Amino acid sequence: MTEAPPLNDRMILEFERPIIDLERKINELRSLSTETVDFAVEIRRLESKSRKLQKEVFADLTAQQKVQLARHPGRPYMTDYVGLLMEDFVELHGDRSFRDDPAIIGGIAQFDEWEVLVLGHQKGRNTKENMHRNFGMARPEGYRKATRLMRLASRFRRPIICFIDTPGAYPGLGAEERGQAEAIAKALQVMSSLQCPLISIVIGEGGSGGALALGVTDRILMLEYSIYSVISPEGCASILWRDPGKIAEAATQLKLTAPDLVQLGVCDEIIPEAAGGAHRAPAITAARLRASLKRHLKDLMALSPEELVEQRYQKFRRIGAFIEPTT
Repeated sequence: MTEAPPLNDRMILEFERPIIDLERKINELRSLSTETVDFAVEIRRLESKSRKLQKEVFADLTAQQKVQLARHPGRPYMTDYVGLLMEDFVELHGDRSFRDDPAIIGGIAQFDEWEVLVLGHQKGRNTKENMHRNFGMARPEGYRKATRLMRLASRFRRPIICFIDTPGAYPGLGAEERGQAEAIAKALQVMSSLQCPLISIVIGEGGSGGALALGVTDRILMLEYSIYSVISPEGCASILWRDPGKIAEAATQLKLTAPDLVQLGVCDEIIPEAAGGAHRAPAITAARLRASLKRHLKDLMALSPEELVEQRYQKFRRIGAFIEPTT
């Protein structure tokens, strides 16, 4: 996915529409231009107007609008970033217990100078793919596969890169019967003690324990318009207010955007996306992500296994720290 996919009306968010309409007008004028009829002046005027409008709109997005961007159907997924960032990717399958879960993909790849383990949630582009990937909602076997592969990588001290993009772990009856909570808890336990560098990147939605199961890492990076939260705004509004009209307020109160999470000490770095969001120019966003990953990997590879585990422990001990009043 080196180029943005074509946008149809169902893929356009309401606050994007004025920008998209201008761009369509520009493309229309380009197609009408001939040697005798030149719309170059009008095209330049509209391009300037489009850039200005885009800058104004994206400078003042609400939390709920960022939620919409994080869920944008044209947004690059885990396999898109693997294709843009990695070479020689070989997928590894199965949890050696029940089955393979296509909602989580894992495999070995070459990233710059390092051979790495890549793990991540994967959504689908259409109904058939979403049914196959279960909309990026992993079952227990997905987390057990991830745990198996992480242990394998740690044995050879291979860095692990995790792409987080899920509404949450699958809550179905079969998943619960096969130990969904235990599988996630085991993933958290294993990640906390791995003696190799771990980096996670929230590329879209980071929902609940399903996201955290790939998030106990030395560095937590977030794309500019991604979200990371214990619950979705819809779920929060339903539980707290029992009112779907409170979804926007819930999004604000949850502090789920990247700037919020940097301030809270959860996120270590925000990766700027291409103008208009990652779905508008995946290659530009991937290039910025590459630079950040290389910088963090170099820092982490210089640490001993014992230092990695200790720093990871201290990192998560600091999250959510509070002070009790003495009076």
